[in-house]
Amino acid sequence: MEEKKTSILAVYKVLEEFSDENHPLTRTEITDLIEKQYNITIDRRTLYRNIEMLINFGYDISDYNENKIGYYLKDRLFQHSEVLLLCNAVHASHFIPDKASKDLVNKLLSSQSRYKRNDYFKNVYLPNNKKKDNKQFLLNIEQISRAINEKKVIKFNYTHYDINKKLVNTREEPYYRSPYFLVVNGDRVYMVGKGKNHDSLSHFRVDRMKDIELVDEYYLRLPKNLDAYAYANNKIYMYSGDETGVTLRCDKKALDVIIDTFGKDVMLADEGETFTVYTKCGKEDIVKFCLQYVESVDLLEPLSLREEVRKVLLDASNRYQR
Repeated sequence: MEEKKTSILAVYKVLEEFSDENHPLTRTEITDLIEKQYNITIDRRTLYRNIEMLINFGYDISDYNENKIGYYLKDRLFQHSEVLLLCNAVHASHFIPDKASKDLVNKLLSSQSRYKRNDYFKNVYLPNNKKKDNKQFLLNIEQISRAINEKKVIKFNYTHYDINKKLVNTREEPYYRSPYFLVVNGDRVYMVGKGKNHDSLSHFRVDRMKDIELVDEYYLRLPKNLDAYAYANNKIYMYSGDETGVTLRCDKKALDVIIDTFGKDVMLADEGETFTVYTKCGKEDIVKFCLQYVESVDLLEPLSLREEVRKVLLDASNRYQR
């Protein structure tokens, strides 16, 4: 009697693990696998009844009448293309430690048949040597998210690499911040928050944070009218500090870069061979951006930042002439 109660789960698990559109299973193959995997023996009528119950419950199962071969699970939690996209994104993300990446990839792949899993490892999977070393990364995400929801201050250590390629604390005393939101920028995740002795917001890379604790300190409320998406959009490289309106003159070849960086809502003025950009950005961010694309981007305003870019370029020119 107990076997009859659990046999429907065994049927589903066998279809999930061993079947797909390229590997339909016959009735005999299903019953043999159930007996081998779960030590459960079911007869033909019980198998048909279980499959019918699964279909009636909403599972999309292709049967012999449809494919003329056997049975396979058509609809899964994730489609194969979705799993490939998510697995590649997880594996390529430098900020997720190697072991955590492998665990996440395996969890995603568990939604697919064993044949699709093998295809991924055979055709896609390559080592990512840029993975970060901080094994607390996922725990950090959990702790920061909890602190944001509960409006709690976090205490943590912040790290950097030393000459021996080891993560060490940047200072002896811990940091205290009221966290507001998490931002993904490029291949990094940042915690944006505020300290009680700081006027501006602070940015900390989550993969560099360690030993996060929620503490009983006065929580600084999120500044009014601060929109996380708008704020992050104006921080190209996630430098903290003031924002300012900027005007850029760019070669047409930089159009893709401008839209990729500032989004489609950025103000553009066509000037033939060039175009002008009007936007708002962090001061340090726009200086670095203009230096990165110095061949095709010219910072016109504000003049103080234009002068800063000029001095950096002049200093670099002098160093390369030595």
